[in-house]
Amino acid sequence: MSYSSHIEWTEASWNPITGCTKISEGCKYCYAERIAERLKKMGHQKYANGFKLTLHPECLDEPFLWKKSRIIFVCSMSDIFHEDVPIEFIREIFSVMNKASHHIFQVLTKRSKRMKEIASSLEWADNIWLGVTVESQNYIFRIQDLRETPAKTKFVSFEPLLSEISDFSLQGIDWIIVGGESGPKSREMKKEWVYKIRDKCLSSGIPFFFKQWGGVNKKKNGRKLDGKIWNGMPTNKKFQLGHV
Repeated sequence: MSYSSHIEWTEASWNPITGCTKISEGCKYCYAERIAERLKKMGHQKYANGFKLTLHPECLDEPFLWKKSRIIFVCSMSDIFHEDVPIEFIREIFSVMNKASHHIFQVLTKRSKRMKEIASSLEWADNIWLGVTVESQNYIFRIQDLRETPAKTKFVSFEPLLSEISDFSLQGIDWIIVGGESGPKSREMKKEWVYKIRDKCLSSGIPFFFKQWGGVNKKKNGRKLDGKIWNGMPTNKKFQLGHV
């Protein structure tokens, strides 16, 4: 079965793929890798391979088991556009998302090149949101790749935010998430980096979601920015997040 998610900007996770390989600097202290290895040690059958890329066709039908509408993060423990995931399996995942139209599905990737290459061969219902992770200025090209896809709702996750993003356009983007890295080796996120992105969202009328400051003790550091919780979401969503 699928599980409720503790990620602030979603409600549930669905993982027909688990495991991944590192592709950029934001992957260095991957939270999903830590979780997968812990679950392997606990004897969790789904994570018998640890963080090695693994397909789970037996999980494809899980969204149909949820009758109540949910916002679902797709492949929170992997990357759907990983180069070793067959396009046929990606199409199966998209078929489920298109049919389960009572849910909203959030697809997030760092592999924007493959995303762009195959996006036109996939079916994009309005309930499928597509996003890219941009952890530093080095990966700003992913936003342009995102713009060139047919997805109706497009979002960018600046998490973990590892540097100032100084030269970027949010044209054609519907939602922005910002968050700091968490965990025992987390890298610093400076306030001025967050302000720059937030202010650009405010001036552009783009919903802004501040996920967390992160750090070793992310709960203590919280998710308030200037004393305020920022829970901006795309205005075309069907329902509100239940836990924020």
